[in-house]
Amino acid sequence: MGAPQHEAEPMTDQTPDSRARWIAFAILCLGDLMIVLDSTIVNVALPTIRASLGFSETGLVWVVNAYLLTFGGFMLLGGRLADLYGQRRLFIGGVILFTLASLVCGLATSQTMLIVARAVQGLGGAVVSAVALSLIMSLFPEGPGRVRAMGYFGFVMAGGGSVGVLLGGVLTGALDWRWIFLVNIPVGVVVVALAYRLLPRGEIQAAAGRLDVGGAVTVTGALLLAVYAVVNGEAAGWTSPQTLGCALAAAALIAAFLAIEARVSAPLVPLGLFRLRNVSVANGVGVLWAAAMFAWFFLSALYMQMVLGYGPMQVGLAFLPANLIMGAFSYSLSAKLVNRFGVRGPLAIGLLIAALGLALFALAPTDGIFALHVLPSMLLLGVGAGMAFNPMLLAAMSDVEPSDSGLASGIVNTAFMMGGSLGLAILASVAAGRTAALTAAGQALPAALTGGYNLAFAAGAASAALAAVLGWFLLREPEPAETASLH
Repeated sequence: MGAPQHEAEPMTDQTPDSRARWIAFAILCLGDLMIVLDSTIVNVALPTIRASLGFSETGLVWVVNAYLLTFGGFMLLGGRLADLYGQRRLFIGGVILFTLASLVCGLATSQTMLIVARAVQGLGGAVVSAVALSLIMSLFPEGPGRVRAMGYFGFVMAGGGSVGVLLGGVLTGALDWRWIFLVNIPVGVVVVALAYRLLPRGEIQAAAGRLDVGGAVTVTGALLLAVYAVVNGEAAGWTSPQTLGCALAAAALIAAFLAIEARVSAPLVPLGLFRLRNVSVANGVGVLWAAAMFAWFFLSALYMQMVLGYGPMQVGLAFLPANLIMGAFSYSLSAKLVNRFGVRGPLAIGLLIAALGLALFALAPTDGIFALHVLPSMLLLGVGAGMAFNPMLLAAMSDVEPSDSGLASGIVNTAFMMGGSLGLAILASVAAGRTAALTAAGQALPAALTGGYNLAFAAGAASAALAAVLGWFLLREPEPAETASLH
């Protein structure tokens, strides 16, 4: 690309105007909050979307997974693009893309239109999330300022989940499901206007190597085919040419992805990182836990609406305790537990508590009562998820050099998204298959649905428990110096 170009003077870590840094930080938080909202706001509206556009229960999975797959598949590539073409420019472009895709989602008149627009939302969201973290690292030097900023950022992200669930219930119940997407339009316009005026204009670096587009495309394509095979396996037959063909094509793309990563000069995922024990274990734990967590959000919303007859607002309020607890832990309590007990203990115990919450959901009856059959599970899942997530990230970063910590964090976040999308597809298919079998055996629909959800929740509990076991027995406890600076 030639010599470095300059958008203008960069705002460095030594910029004296601290107020300008915090204003820029607030803009980044607002942009990423919009992305986080969209990962939870849609869950409450799923039954309404299903009725409006005629989705099957397994087809409905794509409303969630189209977003998760492109988000996870292109997050690392988004960070690389920002390094090459300017963080501010990519952040604004990502917000514009996400906002336009939200408009199409809100106006969708068919299943295909909604799913494609959700995939584009995920692409825009991946760029915004990757660049926001990079810009925060640029705005704040090592030390108390960065620690405080990351604490605020984590709280906003966790709090965004709470707001998303509640807002989804309010908008769907009071207006229409389309407003869960259309609400992004004014927020996106404000973020773009403020970002254009107030974000620092940084230096655009000359390309040090080729963009690993091949890596991003092959890994995302592999996961799309794998999820498609799982979601449609029940209807097409698990040994049908369609299912086996998709599975084989997915395996071929994974092999191509590994070959690409081993050969390119600037790989999306440097394979050498996985020789580090904690990186590999943390990613494995993240995949298993995400499979359980995303299935919890998806299936519990359906259980409450399809079986218990809750309205969207009631579902939003039902999720609120768990999300508030997760936010509180991510802000301060999780860090204190890690400082006191290390990484392995809080991670394993948190995942076991979450597994217990899922196991309780697996026992929920057709005539469930909120205080007895929903709230205890939600509270346990909130505590467990809040305890486990930060230790998982810290474990993933503990074996790498400080200069690679952002890459390690991005990889584990990507694994989390990919595990969530594939796990959701598997567990939703398990639920649908069990429901179909019980319906064929003569059970009434509410009882058949409950039986399907119970089986999927039990599988999710097993996945979370396995993640806890792997974390406890295989993680190496970092030295105190390796995590001290992160708290």
